[in-house]
Amino acid sequence: MKKVYPDAKAALAGVLKDGMLICAGGFGLCGIPETLIKAIRDSGVKNLTIVSNNAGVDGAGLGLLLETRQIKKMISSYVGENKLFAQQYLAGELEIEFNPQGTLAERIRAGGAGIPAFFTRTGAGTDIAKGKEEREFDGSRYILERGIVADLSIVHAWMADTEGNLVYRKTARNFNPMMATAGKVTVAEVEHLVQPGDLNPDHIVTPGVYVKRIIHVPNAVKHIEQRTVRKREAAPAGTGEEV
Repeated sequence: MKKVYPDAKAALAGVLKDGMLICAGGFGLCGIPETLIKAIRDSGVKNLTIVSNNAGVDGAGLGLLLETRQIKKMISSYVGENKLFAQQYLAGELEIEFNPQGTLAERIRAGGAGIPAFFTRTGAGTDIAKGKEEREFDGSRYILERGIVADLSIVHAWMADTEGNLVYRKTARNFNPMMATAGKVTVAEVEHLVQPGDLNPDHIVTPGVYVKRIIHVPNAVKHIEQRTVRKREAAPAGTGEEV
């Protein structure tokens, strides 16, 4: 089965629909499938539920879908970098299902592993536990959390072969591997595309069996969410230089 598509629009054709649940990989702006996000924006689908650690920032990442009002609900753990997100939520225009970050990661991993639900101590005795089943194990209270299975998962990988085996690079690995397994259909955008056999098998993180479609994005933009630099120090007197 041919998995490589010429562009994001073609890779998402026949998959996108109103009201679907989408898992979007990335953490902040690191490792986000930006090309696929832009294609979703351009498709015009609406009333989406998006599962992502966060909602990008204003003007980038999932923030693009907030600008076009295509997201109805976010299932996230952190949204502090997006002013538009806060505005829409406070105005009652956006639903939010907050999750502790570890719980969110495990819900996605469980969905990909075929585990419908699991018990965790995180959130027991807090507002997070409201309406959820609770049980006691070894003297401690646990709450039941459901696994997440998405209609579509969109992920970003550093390298892949044409069979869909994915390799991630450093912190861009973040939520991408688990989301790749949790989608009924998974579409990956990759920076370097090679032929089967070119990847070291020990380096493959996501086996190609999970990936249905691939696009090649050789010139992916690497955004810096918050640039932090060291202040220059004064050079020793008489050198005429800066340190």
